[in-house]
Amino acid sequence: MITVTLAGAAVLLPVAACSSNEPAAGKAPQATTASPTEEPAAEPGKTHPFTGLPMEGAAKPVLAVKIENTAAGKPQLGLKSADIVYIEQVEAGLTRLMAVFSSKLPAKVGPVRSARISDLHIVPQFGKPAFAYSGVQSLMLPFMAKASLYDVGDTRNPGAFFRQPGRFAPYNLFANTKKLLSRAPGADKAKDIGFTFGDAPADGGVDKKTYSVKWPGARFTFGWSETDKKWMIWQDGKKDMAAEGGQLGAPTIVVQYTKTERSQFHDKNQSYTPLVHSVGEGSAVVLRDGKAYKAKWERKSEESGTTFTTESGEPMNFAPGQVWVALASRKPVIP
Repeated sequence: MITVTLAGAAVLLPVAACSSNEPAAGKAPQATTASPTEEPAAEPGKTHPFTGLPMEGAAKPVLAVKIENTAAGKPQLGLKSADIVYIEQVEAGLTRLMAVFSSKLPAKVGPVRSARISDLHIVPQFGKPAFAYSGVQSLMLPFMAKASLYDVGDTRNPGAFFRQPGRFAPYNLFANTKKLLSRAPGADKAKDIGFTFGDAPADGGVDKKTYSVKWPGARFTFGWSETDKKWMIWQDGKKDMAAEGGQLGAPTIVVQYTKTERSQFHDKNQSYTPLVHSVGEGSAVVLRDGKAYKAKWERKSEESGTTFTTESGEPMNFAPGQVWVALASRKPVIP
C-alpha cells in the first residue's frame, strides 16, 4: 500500500511578464556566473549520452527530481548539476521542472514538489530511474505503482528529505541525493536516449540573441551569452538565479512543441492537470551557438528516446553540456 500526501493545490500567480531585468531583443545579455569547476580527465572518445561531455568510468544511475518553479520556490538548488532539465506545464498554466541527474550529483536538491501524470510518460525512456517527488494526487496512486521507476519520494523515503531553514512550506522541502539513490540500488544507469552531440548544421540556423517561450502562466526567455557560450535563462522577466550562485543557463535549449490536453486529474479547486504528450512527433526549435535551428522530433514509444533531426532529415546535434527541454505548445492553453 502506497500512502502519499495529496499534492498542494495552492499556486502562486506568475510574476508580471515584463521587466527591465529581461534582456532587450537584439542585445547580448550580461550574465552572472559562478566560478567553473574542474572536471577529472576522461577516457578519449567516451562521452556521456545525456550531455555529450567526456565521461570517466562507467555510466552512473539516473535520478529524476520534481522541482518547484514559481517565484516562491526560487532560487532552486541543484539545477546547475543536472544533465537535463525539462520544463512542463502544470495547473493554472504555470510550469514545474523535472531535473535529471547522472553524470553529476549535487549534495542537495530542491525545493522538491509533487509529481504529475506527464512525468510518468517522460521517465520510461531512462529505463527504470530513481524518481523523487513530494506527494501525488490519490487518484494517481495506481499509475505511480505501475510506472517504470523506483519511488524514492518523501513518503517512501522520508529520511532523505528535510526542511530548509529560511524558507516556508511547501517551498522548503529539499532532499539529500545520496540518500535518495540509496533507496534505489537497482536504478538504471544512463544510456542513449536519442540525443546527438557535435558540430552544428552547416546551414539553416538563424542568428538569435534572445528567444522567448510562453505558457499561459509563465514565460521563459533564453539569451545568448558569447562570453559564457550559454543561453542564460530569464523567467517572467527576471534572471533565473541558482541557489549555488550565478544565473542558470545551458549550451543547448530545445523548444519541443507538443500537444497539451486535459488529463483526468485535477486539484481541489477543479483546476485540471495538463497532459503533455511527449510521445509522437512534431516540430522543435533548437538553440545553440547563438542561433536558432528549426528541427523535427520523434519518439516512437515511451520506452524510446527522442530523436531530433534537421528539416532535411540529418541529426540535429546539440552543443555538449547541459540540455534544457521546454515542452511547450504552439498556442498556449489551459486545458
